[in-house]
Amino acid sequence: MRMAIDWTNILKKYKGLWVALLDDQKTVVGSGMSLVKALEQARKKGYENPIMMKVPTKVLPYIGGFCV
Repeated sequence: MRMAIDWTNILKKYKGLWVALLDDQKTVVGSGMSLVKALEQARKKGYENPIMMKVPTKVLPYIGGFCV
């Protein structure tokens, strides 16, 4: 079973920005106002295929289920 990932620090530090994450989904290797800028930063550091995520400006609660 997979545990939830704590993105608290990422949400605070990178609010509203694009981030490039390693496979652990916690390590930021690039960030920027655009997807292209964040990806360029990651690639300059040698990470060709990071996970890309747009960090929200607000964290809203979600109550509901999901389909399996």
